[in-house]
Amino acid sequence: MIHNLSQSDSIINQYLSEIRDINIQKDSWRFRKNLERIGQLIAFEISKELEYKPIPVTTPLGIADSKVLAQQPVIATILRAGLPLHMGILDVFDKAENAFISAYRRHHKDHSFDIALEYVSCPPLDNKTLILCDPMLATGSSMVLTFKSLLNHGKPKHTHIVCAIASKQGIDYVKKNMPDVNYTLWCGAIDDELTSTAYIVPGLGDAGDLAFGEKM
Repeated sequence: MIHNLSQSDSIINQYLSEIRDINIQKDSWRFRKNLERIGQLIAFEISKELEYKPIPVTTPLGIADSKVLAQQPVIATILRAGLPLHMGILDVFDKAENAFISAYRRHHKDHSFDIALEYVSCPPLDNKTLILCDPMLATGSSMVLTFKSLLNHGKPKHTHIVCAIASKQGIDYVKKNMPDVNYTLWCGAIDDELTSTAYIVPGLGDAGDLAFGEKM
């Protein structure tokens, strides 16, 4: 299942327009905040897909029949660009467990690159709901490689992949190369093109640099 949230009118479209805008991007705080907001909104949509259990809640005047999550999800993010999106999702699922993955593009002299994983911190995942987020789904290779690495910590019962902007090529790659697992892809928007250097067009540029400053 693939959800393209830009296809319906909601406030998420305003936040997407602002993270794309070359002038608004100059405010790194606002860029991070808008990614957080997008994370919050997508987390709310994901919350509709989860299981709940009834509980009695004691109020000052009586007992209220309520519902709460039957199980907390695990939120995983690819460092460093994914941190604002992660924090937005964590604002909604504030009791969730968390996982962090260090992944980056290792460039070669011929302008090609591969994906290097250097660090994974993750709780057990067996039979849990995993929410894996990264603001940009470009080629899709880092997302698939990261997910396969997380499987070393157990097999989730369902995985929700979250990105602010995806390319059609990245989505196709995920479809073809994800292991045989249950997953749902949530995209703020889906763009048509990918450059020869694997940047999404129109996209927004380098999310990590815009959020935290240029890297060496």
